[in-house]
Amino acid sequence: MNVVILAAGQGKRMHSSLPKVLHRLAGRTLLAHVLATARSMAPQRIVVVYGHGGEQVPGATAGDDIRWVRQEPQLGTGHALAQALPQLDRSQPTLVLYGDVPLTRRATLEKLRDAAGEGVAVLTVELDDPTGYGRIVRSGEQVLRIVEQNDASAEERAIREVNTGLMILPTARLERWLARLGNDNAQREYYLTDVIAAAVADGVPVRAAQPAAAWETLGVNSKAQLAALERIHQRTVADELLAAGVTLADPQRIDVRGALVCGRDVAIDVNCVFEGRVTLGDAVSIGANCVLRDVRVSAGTRVEPFCHIDDAEIGANCRIGPYARIRPATRLAEDVHIGNFVEVKASEIGAGSKANHLAYVGDSSVGRNVNVGAGTITCNYDGASKHRTVIEDDVFIGSDTQLVAPVRVGRGATLGAGTTLVRDAPEGQLTLSRAKQTSVPGWKRPEKKK
Repeated sequence: MNVVILAAGQGKRMHSSLPKVLHRLAGRTLLAHVLATARSMAPQRIVVVYGHGGEQVPGATAGDDIRWVRQEPQLGTGHALAQALPQLDRSQPTLVLYGDVPLTRRATLEKLRDAAGEGVAVLTVELDDPTGYGRIVRSGEQVLRIVEQNDASAEERAIREVNTGLMILPTARLERWLARLGNDNAQREYYLTDVIAAAVADGVPVRAAQPAAAWETLGVNSKAQLAALERIHQRTVADELLAAGVTLADPQRIDVRGALVCGRDVAIDVNCVFEGRVTLGDAVSIGANCVLRDVRVSAGTRVEPFCHIDDAEIGANCRIGPYARIRPATRLAEDVHIGNFVEVKASEIGAGSKANHLAYVGDSSVGRNVNVGAGTITCNYDGASKHRTVIEDDVFIGSDTQLVAPVRVGRGATLGAGTTLVRDAPEGQLTLSRAKQTSVPGWKRPEKKK
C-alpha cells in the first residue's frame, strides 16, 4: 500500500513555535510515532505532507524512505491529500494517517485494511460525547457519508459514531474524487471526508472498522491533550511490563521513553525514567527516582535510589548508588561497587573494585579488586586535553588522593591518604606525598571585634 501522513497543521492551541507534529511523547516526536507504525505495515511508499514550520519537519525527521510534499497554503485535508497524489502508486490502495495521532496500533490498521477490501474503509469510534467530531451516517454496514460538526443537523449531531480521520482508499479513483471536492462549508476548506459521499455515488462499498481502544484514535491539539496521551501511553507500557512479570512499585509512576527490555524478577521502584534502549537482566532492581539512558545492566545488580546512568554497561551483581552518576563510555565488570556521590566517566572498572564514597573516576582504566578511597579524584583534564589514568589490580588508594593524569599506579600499590600523585607509583610499594605537619605553640585564633 501507499501511506500518506498528513502533518501540515499549525497547532495554534499548542502555543508554541514548534510545529505540532514535532512535539514529543514518550521521548519521540508525534510524527516519529506515526512513522514507526506506518513502517510496521511494510508499505510500498510513505508520503508526508507538511506545511506549517516549513523545513523544520523534514529536518527533524529521519528516514530515506519518506517522500516529502509541502502543502502551501493549507486548504484542508482533501487539499493536502491531493498534493500527495503525484507521489502515489495508483495500483495500490492508500492508507491515510495523521501526524498528530500517535498511538494507533498496527493491529488496528490491519483491521482497517481488511475491512476495505477493494473499496474504502474508515476507522470510526463511538464516543459518549462526540462534540467536535464528524458524524458517521450509515445504512446498515454501508457508510453513506461523514458530516462535520459545524455542518451537521440536530439529528446528525445526535449520532455517537464518529470519524477518526484514518481511512484506506483505492488510489486509482482518488484523483477523480478529490477533483469533485468543494469548499462550500463553514470552514471554507476541502474536506477529505467528502470523498466518502463521492465513493458511495460511484457505487464503491464504504465500510467501517473500530479500534480495540478509543485512545488509539486520539489526536493532539493542546499541551493538555499531549499530557493526557503521555499518561495513556505510559500506563499501556506499564501494563505490558506487569504482564511480562516485572514488579512495578506503582504503574502510574514510570516513564519509558524508548525500549525497556527486562529479564525475570526485575523490580522497579517509583519515578524512574528509561530513555533510549535499556536492558535489565534477571533479578535487577532499580531504586526510586533513577534515570537510565541507553544502558545494559546485567543480572543481580542493584541500583539504589537517585542514580543517573547514561550510555554504560553494568556487569552482574554490582551495587550502584545511591546518588551515583555513571556517564557515557563506562564499563563496569561484575561485583563492582559505585557508592554515594561517586561519578564515573569513560572508564573501565574491573571485577570486585570499589569506589564507595565521594569520588571522581574519569578517563581511567581500573583493574580488579581496587579500593578507591573517599575524596579521590582522577585529574584527567589539563584545560585543553583529556589524559588517562591506569590503576592496576589490587591497588589501595587512600582517601583524599589526586591522581594527575597521565599516570599509572602499579599492581598491588598503596597510595597514602592525601597524596597528590604526579608520577607513576611502582607496584607493591607505598607511595605518599605530604607536607610536614607543624604545630605552633602559643597560637591564638583571631576573635571578632565587639
